Amino acid sequence: MTAATEGTPPADVRRPRLLPSPLRPGDTVAVVAPAGPVDATEMSAARSLLESWGLTVRSTPRLFSTRLGYLAGSDEDRLDDLTEAWLEPEVRGVFCARGGYGTQRIADLLDYPRLAAAGPKFLVGSSDITCLHQAWGDRLGLVTLHGPMPACRPLHDDEETARHLHAALFGPSARSLALAGPVLVPGRAEGRLTGGNLSLLASSMGTPTAPDTEGCVLFLEEVGEDAYRLDRSLTQLRRAGVLQRTAGVVLGDFSACGPPEDVEGVLRDRLSDLGVPVASGLPAGHGLRQLTLPLGADAVLDTARHRVTLPPQRGTPR
Repeated sequence: MTAATEGTPPADVRRPRLLPSPLRPGDTVAVVAPAGPVDATEMSAARSLLESWGLTVRSTPRLFSTRLGYLAGSDEDRLDDLTEAWLEPEVRGVFCARGGYGTQRIADLLDYPRLAAAGPKFLVGSSDITCLHQAWGDRLGLVTLHGPMPACRPLHDDEETARHLHAALFGPSARSLALAGPVLVPGRAEGRLTGGNLSLLASSMGTPTAPDTEGCVLFLEEVGEDAYRLDRSLTQLRRAGVLQRTAGVVLGDFSACGPPEDVEGVLRDRLSDLGVPVASGLPAGHGLRQLTLPLGADAVLDTARHRVTLPPQRGTPR
């Protein structure tokens, strides 16, 4: 098992994050499962899609392990798969096959100095991978991609979802994202884009991967949580001061969370008094369309234009 590094200070959270250089046809990427289990059919579809983009795909036999019915193998196996993939010199990006549950069990065991020494690479994933996005940003100083995962249907069923991820990896990525939902609080906000899955962010409070939202544009999304559970997670973030420190909040999909009017009511109740712009309707998260968001990149939320704009960034040299 990879040894944890006690007391390793995080990267300066205020310094600009490094964007990995764009991928090219012929590059090698790895698919790992740091959370829930993956079956062979899902992996076959994932491999076919990535290979259709001209990428060479690597995985390990441990990818198909299971433990306790909801983990993709033991903590040791998942930790080793993620670490070995990231440290492989030829690998230019690591795709998390799916979410589920499990990344928080290994986040504090990762050897971040070794991972940082491997240089900038793409980390792609969402949902339970929220924990790793926070760690990669704080400890490795990298922009990471909150986006659709290879074993999940939207990447295969929705052309715009696939096109958007491809553009984020190969460039040029889309710089302006339309918001289709109501504006909860009007205004304009600028800051580093951060966030991810609401319940994962709330459950990380008090840990080394707790979100730092000072001056940031906070993105939130959720799936399968009733209104009172959304309230509980938002209240936890409020009690911790996380929401009050943001520059603005942009809301993605809240899929299968009950009647839309109930969801909107909770969001208005918990977010409208923060004194910052709040807008909804970004097609990202667990919906049928899942746009890719560069967490750690600069962003501008403009509710008058119903858009989130991402100023151009240059990837690190190869």
